[in-house]
Amino acid sequence: MSGILVILATYLFTSCSPVTMTTWTNPKENQKMGNVVVWAMFNKLEYQKPFEQYAVNYFNNKGFKATESLNFIQPGVKYDLTQLEKKFDSLGVDGILVITYKGTDKSQNYVPPTTTVYPDYYYNYYNYYNWGYPVYGFGTNVVTTGGYWVTTSTVNLHANLYSNSNNGLIWTAEISIDDPQYIDEVAYKVAGKMYADWQQQGLLKFAAK
Repeated sequence: MSGILVILATYLFTSCSPVTMTTWTNPKENQKMGNVVVWAMFNKLEYQKPFEQYAVNYFNNKGFKATESLNFIQPGVKYDLTQLEKKFDSLGVDGILVITYKGTDKSQNYVPPTTTVYPDYYYNYYNYYNWGYPVYGFGTNVVTTGGYWVTTSTVNLHANLYSNSNNGLIWTAEISIDDPQYIDEVAYKVAGKMYADWQQQGLLKFAAK
């Protein structure tokens, strides 16, 4: 199963849906992470489960240990702080990564029409061959494209990385995904962006892959 996830994740990471991210690292926190819980606080379980699964899969493939919150936090159950701390401590995690959905923005852009004129010989290899002899004359074909509106949907997420030892905020990010197609794709790409930024900010306990 894990091998299948790796193959699918590799495909998804190279597909569409650009991801942009702006981050801030708390200068008052100097802890490094080697083991985190991924907690996608989404309203729908059908979004939360694959997001956590693919994000965790990405981190683990990098040698960075991660656990899905759904492995030990029951959906729809309200836990108090003491209960959560016991669960996190039992896993030996350094941090808790919380991701929330902040809404979807829609924008429209107009694609103006363009017209291209192709001579008739363009559509037939023999006529194209005869084009080298100027004694022949050919008609033309007109192709028009564009002249329509394109709607772009941008999904916005917010991510916070908290320390398990003191509950302090270590790192935060605003994330935008243009025209997402699959939650799996979004999770894998977002995890990749996060991991790269953690590596750059020196938040990892080990030499990142």
